[in-house]
Order: sequence, then structure tokens, then C-alpha cells
Amino acid sequence: MLALSLLKDLHLAFVMMSLMAGSAGVAIADVTIDACVTENSISHPSLAGDMQSLCGVSSSIGAIIGFTISGFLVHLIGPKGVFGLLIIPAGLVILVGMMLQESLVLNFTYKRVTQKFVDTGKAMWMALKCRDVWRPCLYMYLSLALSLSIHEGMFYWYTDAKSGPSFSQEVIGSISSVGAIGSLLGVLLYQNVFRNHPFRRVLFWSQLLFGASGMLDLILVSRVNLRFGVPDYFVAVIDAAISYMIGRLKWMPLLVLSSKLCPSGIEGTFFALLMSIDHVGMLTSSWVGGLLIHALNITRTQFDNLWVAVVIRSLSRILPIGLLFLVPSGDPNVSILPNEMLRAKKAMIGWSLIIRRWSPLSTTFDQILANSLQLKEGPSAQDFCHNNVRWKMPISGRWLGSFEKSFFLRFTSKPHIRYHHLYEHPVILVSRNL
Repeated sequence: MLALSLLKDLHLAFVMMSLMAGSAGVAIADVTIDACVTENSISHPSLAGDMQSLCGVSSSIGAIIGFTISGFLVHLIGPKGVFGLLIIPAGLVILVGMMLQESLVLNFTYKRVTQKFVDTGKAMWMALKCRDVWRPCLYMYLSLALSLSIHEGMFYWYTDAKSGPSFSQEVIGSISSVGAIGSLLGVLLYQNVFRNHPFRRVLFWSQLLFGASGMLDLILVSRVNLRFGVPDYFVAVIDAAISYMIGRLKWMPLLVLSSKLCPSGIEGTFFALLMSIDHVGMLTSSWVGGLLIHALNITRTQFDNLWVAVVIRSLSRILPIGLLFLVPSGDPNVSILPNEMLRAKKAMIGWSLIIRRWSPLSTTFDQILANSLQLKEGPSAQDFCHNNVRWKMPISGRWLGSFEKSFFLRFTSKPHIRYHHLYEHPVILVSRNL
């Protein structure tokens, strides 16, 4: 963004690459935070709604600040100056990232990166084949794809001096800031009123109201408000506040639902996949909305059929109600995934022991595997030695022999030992009981 601000006569390809790099940076930071929230949502299912609400509040406050000052900044210092100022939030993200505390992964083998990619891909495919996962994913995509977007047509109408209200950049920025306030109200409303309601009920009413709120644009486009002496700005502000509030109220249960669909061990990767599905739905919505605008011959100066597009968009927002059978109808505060997808725990500080061979003291691999799948907790332990020193750990009444490769581990609390079902080779994950 700094290059876009300082350099002149930039090639279009360089500008596109810079904007893509900036968007990629935002996406990476967003996915990282989503991974942390998702991991904690699985550990504490009853707090999933609270954590998503906290993220929504933070996002809405940032949007309020950004929308409030964006129009004035573009007017004062121009678009290139605004691009230069974007290095400030990017620097703040780097600062916050440095403050995050992470456990050091010991003995990480870079040669196994390819295998980990393959294992993760297989685990994601296994999760997507689960009925409890693919049905909500399908609903999230279709609900977003069917909510057609005609934003470009409405924007040109807002700024048109002949047919529209001829709003300036500052006015559009203020309208968007009011919409961000409505989004914040939607988060607070979900947190305090609808957080404990079933997903289907919340999505039904929010989707229905979302379609009804779209008809406020029809009042503006048809100029009915002027017949009653109501200014365009007042109707636009009310429209933005209500639409953003209901849109956020519709989005919050989908975020909470997404956080509950991620299997243990691949939380961040799978949540990123779910968000990609959502963004593909939004992209589909924009494409279909653009085709609708083109079919109705709506241009930058021609808005005769804009009201038809508004009506079609409002009706399309109601269609996802017929797909609510794809969404779980149970308690939103409990886990949705099958127990076998939640059984494995993530290894702490790389404390994973890859079993290469078994001593004569061990029983058969199938028996140990069957026992380890049922094991809840291991015994208390203090010191585990490495290399060729005999390493023993009772597993469900059986003794496990020495390893070809192991690590020096020291526990200060009672460890957990579980078989990681996402790996093809036998892996016992050892983590502290926090």
C-alpha cells in the first residue's frame, strides 16, 4: 500500500498485484484469529457465541471508525494518501501478532511438510463427507449465493445528479458509518437475545427480515419518500442501519455454526475452508447480481429498471428459508460434530511420539490401537528418557516397549495419551492436562 501511495505512473499489473497482496495479508490475519477462536470454541462450546460476538463487536467498531473518516480523508488527501495511511493498521496487526504467546514446537521435521499437507487434505475430505458437516456448508453457500448483490447499481444511483439523490463521498461515508453502528447493534442483539436460540429459528427470522429490509431501497428508488417530504439522506441512513443490523444478525449464527464444524487438529485450516465457501457464495451473489443488472439494462446513467432489480433481490433473500432443513436444529451451545472427530487433542509443544517398532512386551498393534482409542487419561509421570533408554508407559493395562525415536519429555502434571485419528501412521499425542 505504501508503494501505491508514493510511486507514480504505476503499471496496472503492479497495482493489481499490490492490492492482491494487501488483501492476502488481511485474509491471513483474519484466518489466524479465526483459528484461535475456533480452537477455543471446540474446547468451550458454551462460549462459542460469546467469542464470535466479541469478534463481531471489534469488527463493527473498526468499521465505524473507518467509514466515518474514509470519506473525509479521500476528500482531503486523495486516494493515494489514504493508501499510505493503510500502513498504520497493518503495523498494528504486526504489533499484536508479536504479542501472541505460542508454544515452541521442538524437533520439527521439515521433510514431513508434504506428508502433513496430504494428511490435512485427507482429514478435511473425511470431515466434508460427514453429513453433519456438508449439509450446513451447503446451506451457507446457497444462502449467500441467493442473496443477490446489486451494490454497484445502487452506488451509481446514489451519486447520480439527475435520477438519484447525488450523494457526495462524505455523505456516502457517513451512511456507511451508520450502517456499521447498525452492525454493532446486530451483534449486541444476538449476544443478549438470540445467542441461546436454535440456529434454525434465528436464521428463519433474520432471513425473512433481511428480505423485507431490502424493500427500503424500493422507497428510495421510486422516490416515494419525496412525496411525503422525507429527505433521501434520512431514508438512506435508516436503510443502512436496518440492513446492516439484520445482515449481521443473520451472519452471527453462521459464524458460530462454522466454528462448531471444525475437527480437532485442523481447526484453522478447516475454518479457512468454510470461510472460502462463504466468500465463493458472496462472489456468486455478485456475479448473478451483475448479470441481473446487465439484463435489465441498468448502467451508470440509466436506472429505469433499477426498481425491478430491487424487488428481485428482496425476493431472492427469502429463498434460503426453504433450505433451513440443512441446518442443525438442536442446542447451539453443544458440539455438532461426531465424538470421533472431537476425540483427538492437539499436541502441545510438539510432544508427539511416532511409534516405529514395538518391543516383545507389547501386545499387537491392533490391540494397542483399540485400547488407545478408548483411553481417557494416562498415569502420572515425571521423567521420560530418550534414545535407547527403555521407555515404558502403561496403556490400558498393557506395557508399551521402547521406541526407535523418541524425545526427552518432562511433565509437571498428569498427561493425556490419545491416538490421533487424523494420521495414517500410528501417532500417540501426549499433552499436559491444563
